[in-house]
Amino acid sequence: MSQTVITIGETMVLVTPVEAEPLETASAFRLDVGGAESNVASHLCNLGTPTAWVSQLGDDALGRRVERLLRERQVDTGWVRRVASAPTGAYFKDPGNGVQYFRAGSAASLMNAVTVAEVPLESARLVHLSGITEALSASCAELVAAVIARVAAAPTLLSFDVNYRGALWSVTDAAPALAHSAGGADIVFVGLDEAHTLWDTRTPDDVRTKLAYVPYLIVKDGDVGATEYSPTGTVFVPATPTAVVEAVGAGDAFAAGYLHAFLQGQGSAERLQAGHDRAVLVLQSTSDFLHIH
Repeated sequence: MSQTVITIGETMVLVTPVEAEPLETASAFRLDVGGAESNVASHLCNLGTPTAWVSQLGDDALGRRVERLLRERQVDTGWVRRVASAPTGAYFKDPGNGVQYFRAGSAASLMNAVTVAEVPLESARLVHLSGITEALSASCAELVAAVIARVAAAPTLLSFDVNYRGALWSVTDAAPALAHSAGGADIVFVGLDEAHTLWDTRTPDDVRTKLAYVPYLIVKDGDVGATEYSPTGTVFVPATPTAVVEAVGAGDAFAAGYLHAFLQGQGSAERLQAGHDRAVLVLQSTSDFLHIH
């Protein structure tokens, strides 16, 4: 594998209304693919950064559909495993009301450290994880710990999106675990709202105090803007005003825009602006990903 970036995590089939209508009343739906890490991979590939996505899918029609759609986005799926004994997960977007998951017992929830044993993480420039993965199961938490340990011993950079999901685990369990995982990363993304939920932090500076050991910390504050704390200082870039159709997936787009610019050697303000620019594309649609030419 000669990919610049490797992402690891669950991807599900996404069922979303064609129009921004509630699930309860919508009549037309689109089958898409959604998962934080594969969203990041899709955006990175579209931006021109070669990226692989590592995961497990059920040996079923939905799993084959997920893999085909990601390959069509130029994502390298060569390390994806098929599991005959468990299904591919699914979730439904309910515009204006969040999402509904059907992912318990999925093939991806069975991932463990062996899943990445043969994946050459050390040859990538950057590996990207999210806090969703370690919430899926004990074995997935072991996977995350193994990846963090391997990357720490290599020149590879580790990017970590906190991505707290209250539907998957409690604040009591998540708060210390996510702080610990963030501490093993070079680049950490966290929303100010989720940081408040997890650690009772109020301002971006409070989050920086909590995660003082992270070299590059990006605190996102919705439509206000994003702040980067790095070895060279603190930079804030306001969000780009936009009419929001549906917000799910925008954080993944932001992370991809930022990471692409980071790997291109751009400066702090340029990296944050690249994140905003990518997020706007998703905010204006019910899809997690739009192919931009």
